[in-house]
Amino acid sequence: MDPITQQTTLASAGGKKDPVYVDDVFSTYLHAGENSSSTINNGIDLSGEGGLVWVKTRDNTYSHFLFDTERGTTKAISSNLTNAEFTESKGVTAFNSNGFNIGGSGGDIGFNGSGTDYAYWTFRKAPGFFDVVTYTGNGTAGRTVSHNLGSVPGCILIKRIDSADGWAVYHKNTEGYFNYDPPENLITFLSNSSAATGGIVYWNDTVPTSSVFTLGSNSIVNGSGMSYVAYVFASEEAAFGANGNESIIKCGSYTGNGTSGSSVNSIDLGFEPQWVMIKKTSSTGNWLMFDTMRGFPAVGSEDEYIYANSNNAAAPHQYGGPTSTGFQVEGTDGDANGNGATYIYIAIRRPHKPPETAAKCFDVFTQAGSNSTQLRPGTAGSSVTDMALIKNTGSNYDWVLGTRSMGPYNLATNNSSAESTGRFGTSINVWDQMSGTELQGGVSGINESSGNYVNYHFTRKPGFFDVVAYAGHQYRDASTNISSVPHNLGVVPEMIWIKSRNLSSSSSKWVVYHKDLGTSSFGVLNLDETVSTNYFLGNTPTNSVFKLFAGGFSTVDTSGNDYVAYLFATLPGISKVGSFTGDGASNRTIDCGFTTGARFVMIKRTDSSASWFVFDSARGIVSGNDPYSVFNQDSADVTSTDFIDPNNVGFEIDTNNSDINASGGSYIFYAIA
Repeated sequence: MDPITQQTTLASAGGKKDPVYVDDVFSTYLHAGENSSSTINNGIDLSGEGGLVWVKTRDNTYSHFLFDTERGTTKAISSNLTNAEFTESKGVTAFNSNGFNIGGSGGDIGFNGSGTDYAYWTFRKAPGFFDVVTYTGNGTAGRTVSHNLGSVPGCILIKRIDSADGWAVYHKNTEGYFNYDPPENLITFLSNSSAATGGIVYWNDTVPTSSVFTLGSNSIVNGSGMSYVAYVFASEEAAFGANGNESIIKCGSYTGNGTSGSSVNSIDLGFEPQWVMIKKTSSTGNWLMFDTMRGFPAVGSEDEYIYANSNNAAAPHQYGGPTSTGFQVEGTDGDANGNGATYIYIAIRRPHKPPETAAKCFDVFTQAGSNSTQLRPGTAGSSVTDMALIKNTGSNYDWVLGTRSMGPYNLATNNSSAESTGRFGTSINVWDQMSGTELQGGVSGINESSGNYVNYHFTRKPGFFDVVAYAGHQYRDASTNISSVPHNLGVVPEMIWIKSRNLSSSSSKWVVYHKDLGTSSFGVLNLDETVSTNYFLGNTPTNSVFKLFAGGFSTVDTSGNDYVAYLFATLPGISKVGSFTGDGASNRTIDCGFTTGARFVMIKRTDSSASWFVFDSARGIVSGNDPYSVFNQDSADVTSTDFIDPNNVGFEIDTNNSDINASGGSYIFYAIA
């Protein structure tokens, strides 16, 4: 019985295992070298399960180094070299239950040198995802090698380790490129940029199975008495997630179209990726590697790429970016989107493990600004920041909002302006951190020595929060004039903020859907009003899409414009999207189902004009006065009122102020524990 069937059988027989998420088996970890031994805690169990650690300097021309649990610590091979296995005593020195150790550099900056930035990609062995196999060749065509993937491999990388030789790459979508019959005799080489070529001597014209792959007699893959390592990748095996029915990796192919704009080339994966490797097979082309941690934002921003077949430093270029259901490539660059060229790829799903606590998905803190570059990891300091909201609390400055998926671009919740790089700039990658943000110094509104700032950090997590970047009419059904925009929140969104990214006028105001307003009314985040319109045409969101009227409203969906949507939901014990009717009394408890009280509260009156009030525990949700600000204004904090009080189950309202709790008034709110 293969491992995936065994896991399914155990579940149905009452021996259900804990679900496995992509978070458990893959990690991109960014690290600033320390010139001494470092422990990388990425949550991946390598000592118990086994796997691969792939290391690359980002700012220097040093080779890639690959270490795996089958060959043992300090044993390295390079994807850009044909060299035999070599010992790197200061490479990966230990495989741990939650990551690995990397040695001190001692002058060699290839692994952990001071002042050098690194990317560490970790692939854990898991049925349906990845396996590592070592074997000895026999020189005979038809030799089979067993693996534990439990599904048919989508891609196999093989390297001879006892002597110098090339890297052989099998990929399921190189089959038939030259229309051979049988077609399974093509090979690409990881260590160079050559096109896919024919050769029965590599794969013996035999497709891999869920338990073995078959080799020809060539010494690159099967020399008699020679030693090899194989990295085996699955494709589209639905064995992950809460219900064990999601795939987290796909090996596929596409044809380039050499265009941008409205004709951008979209590749459907069935999920949003966090890591993608692309190779042109029809002619010469580099092996491009992208990940969302280093920078792989939506189309229109530069991506940081690395060549797997080269020791080049990482560099920026506008190649494309992820979507909710795959990725896009744009432009005419032949490595990714040459017109008519053929490409293969491996793509890995973005993190999708539900948060255990609110600290895993939200952080709020205040911090004094600086005229120098400033790291803001926050107080929780353990989760990747996907969205940041920043406000100078003492002066009339905009609310600055940015997300990882928008790269260097930022918006302001208090106005209708188009996105810009005016605050985040382009000299620093705001999101290039394992936790928090990095901000340029001396920038008004986000980081000046004269300012004090409140910071909200959100992490995209199922059931809690999601971000969707989409182009106007990208998902339009011409027969209904409805756009069904896919998302990855995993539940029905209860509140959605939508903003045009490239328009700056009254027609690009912030549209806010809230479940308790219904689809015929909406809030305007940058104004104090709540009005009615037909943006949604009566369609409530689902757990996979939200629907918009695509009939000419530039506010939410018009061809030629770009948009971003922020999706929120109630996650028991962590967040609450709700509403209440005012009673004009004091000490009214709003029960959010929390156990430690709310750290963030937003309140908006909806039956008359009123601001979007924002309170948080960093500035003080206390029994006395509570500083607040409002999303729709750039004004400084108000510190002279006592509108809300702390309560373990949520928060208390301690006023009859008409904007917060007038008798008979209608209010919506959003709270985070």
